[in-house]
Amino acid sequence: MVDYSRKWWALTAVGSGVLLSTIDGSIVNISLNTLVAAFGSNLNVVEWVVLSYLLTLTCLLLLMGRLGDMIGKRRVYVAGFVIFTLASALCGISPNVGTLIGFRVVQAVGAAMIQSAGPALLVTAFPPSERGTALGANGSFVALGILIGPALGGILLRYVGWEAIFYVNVPVGIVGTWLTLRYLAPDSRSAGGQVFDVGGALLLMASIFGLLLALTEGPSWGWGDLRVLLLLGLFALAGAGFLAWELRFPQPMINLRIFRSAAFSLNLLAGFILFIGLAFNLLLTPLFLQLVYRFELQQAGLYLMALPLALSLTSPLSGRLSDRIGPRMLTIGGLAVAAVGLGGISLTRADTPVAQMLAFLMVLGVGVGLFQSPNNSTVFGSAPPEALGVASGLLAVMRTLGQTAGIAVAGAVWSSRVIALNGAPIEPITAAAPPVLAGGFDTAMRVAAGLALLAILPSLAGGRATSKRRAAQAHPVPE
Repeated sequence: MVDYSRKWWALTAVGSGVLLSTIDGSIVNISLNTLVAAFGSNLNVVEWVVLSYLLTLTCLLLLMGRLGDMIGKRRVYVAGFVIFTLASALCGISPNVGTLIGFRVVQAVGAAMIQSAGPALLVTAFPPSERGTALGANGSFVALGILIGPALGGILLRYVGWEAIFYVNVPVGIVGTWLTLRYLAPDSRSAGGQVFDVGGALLLMASIFGLLLALTEGPSWGWGDLRVLLLLGLFALAGAGFLAWELRFPQPMINLRIFRSAAFSLNLLAGFILFIGLAFNLLLTPLFLQLVYRFELQQAGLYLMALPLALSLTSPLSGRLSDRIGPRMLTIGGLAVAAVGLGGISLTRADTPVAQMLAFLMVLGVGVGLFQSPNNSTVFGSAPPEALGVASGLLAVMRTLGQTAGIAVAGAVWSSRVIALNGAPIEPITAAAPPVLAGGFDTAMRVAAGLALLAILPSLAGGRATSKRRAAQAHPVPE
């Protein structure tokens, strides 16, 4: 029997982990130029402070999810907090950029444990009838981290120093660890005889690594570059090997039968497609604000807060509504609203009032908030209880891969359109005239809106599958 009496404290414990990892990502992303100066290095090297973390985190999410299903999600979550906190302190005392990159890898190991186990713990801490409420509140923590991170990072970098962007994680990590030990129920005794799928884990890591690094470096290396082709080959071969291995291994890393659930697979796909579209906004809207509107970086960052602000307000409301009326209309409606937001953003020109762009950024945030909590709730509700950690890892991997693929596609669409409008290649591409840059932005954001509309198809089919499953559970056919 699950005790739900301490569910709100459980939400606080999980939310602190979400807040920690979200703030950390946004703080480090804005510190690259500072780190270049601090270590006397160059941007190509310092970028690995971010890239090493992203690669390690994404490669380990599913492994840590499976580990949590095997030995206990609370154990994995606590271990993740401890590793992340210690690694953060070590990052702050790094004597050179190579050491910092190494400690960032260790930090990513802890982050993978936190991000894979956290949502699964939240789902088990709340009754099924309040799953949407819990995940909606969790979405607010994500948005809050996005809001706080850049502002906090700017203050710390300006008045304290780069070391502080890592030290700030230490007190949050200590409090989060205490909350987890105090308020999250201990893990039940795990079933004996379980074996960790080492072969499947290695093949999965190799496949994800190949794809993620190819997508990340493809725009700069060139898609025909031998290194990119080899990485894509690694992705394909290791991926095929992983599938073949999983079908034969008695205790696989991912039981592939989980994908037979149409609601599970289709809602994962809908989220993946939407995150590809959202990456267009993530990459191009800051460029538009700086290159077309000619805003300073700090001013642009202030305007970009509109989306996470709307998301933080909408997500908990959407979660509660999904518990009352079901997720189907909310996910479809959220995708439609997101498409309107992206389409509206595409209408922005150099002479467009900035209030118009802000309004459509908030519309986009509302759409994402309406969609994400009910969609995640459907994915968790369609997964077997013994695979909640894997389901949590899959959601996180789809989000990261969607954003990474989307950034690559967005850059290609935008730059090709800018070159076409300019009438000739231009280096750098950002040196084009503002009307030309705005024309490329228009085309790219229309593509993003189309992707949001495309995501409605799997979401609609997944909603129908969920309704059929619930109807079958309510009215079982007598034997």
